[in-house]
Amino acid sequence: MFERTTRQLRLTDEGRLYLQHCRQALQSLDDARAALSAEKKEIRGKIRVSATSDFGRHVLRPWLDEFTTRYPQVVPALLLSDSLSHLIADDVDLVIRFGVPPDSSLIARPLAANRRVLCAAPSYLKRKGTPTHPAQLGDFDHIVAGQTGWSSEWRLQCGEESLLFKVPLEAARETNDGAVARQWAIDGHGIVLKSIWDVSADLAAGRLSRVMPDWHSTEAPVHALYPQSRYLAPRVRALLDFLRERFEKASREIVDADRHA
Repeated sequence: MFERTTRQLRLTDEGRLYLQHCRQALQSLDDARAALSAEKKEIRGKIRVSATSDFGRHVLRPWLDEFTTRYPQVVPALLLSDSLSHLIADDVDLVIRFGVPPDSSLIARPLAANRRVLCAAPSYLKRKGTPTHPAQLGDFDHIVAGQTGWSSEWRLQCGEESLLFKVPLEAARETNDGAVARQWAIDGHGIVLKSIWDVSADLAAGRLSRVMPDWHSTEAPVHALYPQSRYLAPRVRALLDFLRERFEKASREIVDADRHA
């Protein structure tokens, strides 16, 4: 099961397979206990949630604090990664992501609308100027967050007009961590395309400014994802209801902020 050297101890392939089955067995026991609790309508226990790094830190983390204030017997575990976690292997109850991954084994529940917007630090725009049309973006510095490919192709639309801007990667700052990309933008290193959920607080506080506010990416709604085979414990159902409520309230606040911008 283990490979031992003088410096480290690591699992063999067989050990990793055995560990995965052990995790599934423990999850089945946890689901069974949750089913018994459901008869008593108890909302309690550990809930494991996966989210992207930026959204998880700046939006979901304080929301989970609100949720556990409402349900003090629930203990959160927040796993942050910009890649899609494997729900079974990582023992995750709920994954929050923008868009829906091409995985038919997952149930996807829409939580809120979402769009990606261009933004940059006010200091950067004062120094470099502000583009008024996507055709001018090539004259500016760029920050790319995510997997190279889709993340470097900014598909922008304004009414009936649409345009594809391909970021010149040889001169762009790149990272697979959305929080790093956001911080680079705040620090004045260029223009970034980010989910409105990731940057709404920065826009409200003046740390970032919208660039070409009439232009944005196509919708990639926020979804909650979970396996079809997994029993939804009362705590998970309660969190889904709470998130729908919280997203609805926050969506209204974002719309109001856009109207007064």
